[in-house]
Amino acid sequence: MKAIVVTEFGPPEVMKLSDVDVPAVGESQILVAVKAAGVNPVDTYIRSGLHAIRPALPFTPGKDGAGIVETVGASVSNFKSGDRVYLAGAVTGTYAAFALCEASQVHALPDNVSFAEGAGVFVPYATAWRGLFEKARAGAGETVLIHGASGGVGVAAIQWAKHAGLTVVGTASSDDGKRLAKEQGADFVFDHNSEGYLDEILAATGGKGVDIVLEMLANVNLVKDFEVLKMFGRIVVIGNRGSLDFNPRLTMGKDASILGLSLFNARPETMTEIHGAIFDGLKQGFLKPVVGKRLKLGNAAQSHHEVIENKAFGKIVLVN
Repeated sequence: MKAIVVTEFGPPEVMKLSDVDVPAVGESQILVAVKAAGVNPVDTYIRSGLHAIRPALPFTPGKDGAGIVETVGASVSNFKSGDRVYLAGAVTGTYAAFALCEASQVHALPDNVSFAEGAGVFVPYATAWRGLFEKARAGAGETVLIHGASGGVGVAAIQWAKHAGLTVVGTASSDDGKRLAKEQGADFVFDHNSEGYLDEILAATGGKGVDIVLEMLANVNLVKDFEVLKMFGRIVVIGNRGSLDFNPRLTMGKDASILGLSLFNARPETMTEIHGAIFDGLKQGFLKPVVGKRLKLGNAAQSHHEVIENKAFGKIVLVN
């Protein structure tokens, strides 16, 4: 089968399209024919060798994917060949024609969701759910600022937040991105590259500011977030690409909380709750992944450049 293989940590170009054996299925495992694989920023950090997760070399990247069950192990009873599924991780990585998964990593994909959309489910929607509801304890009537609202996690966060009754303030840096955030339900959208965008946020909230910030680029925005954060506000750090000079007195003045989040630290019982909420949201239609770009599997290197270097617009997926 065709798969992307990484034999050394490094830039996107270390990912090579290769011929590898179709993995054998263990008793509690499931082999999935991958129709689409989601590309996430975390994939790029792992590939570069800069992430806490350092898989043994060689490896196939990818946590997200969607496709059709090919084969199930002898002890698997909740899925059968032909079932439509999305993946929440894989033993062998999702940037491939087939992915070997533990049964716990495979989840039913509603019929109203395409495979390309299903490839954009797990990391973005689980991350956004944890940020809003587990970490920030968001509630109806509160206001959340979502930085990078046009990206995969940002779109997911808008959809979750609006369904839960929050007011959403989004930021994006392109006209297309701002339009997408508005279409997804954001009440206010601003350009975070604009010098006065923080003043605009304060004005839009009647000078009150926001209760919660979902921060996708903490090394750039964290200090500035306090300018629009309410007393007792919560900042959830979801993304970061460097260090910064930070005065802890900023937290003291507003009795604020800064909460770190890594999806892969979630407790098993939390993940069970998240997957149940995702399935219900997809089936009911208030969750709807946005696919910004489809690329062929062999263009994995391009996808990693784009997910980091280009302005965010929905989800990038690799299709077979």
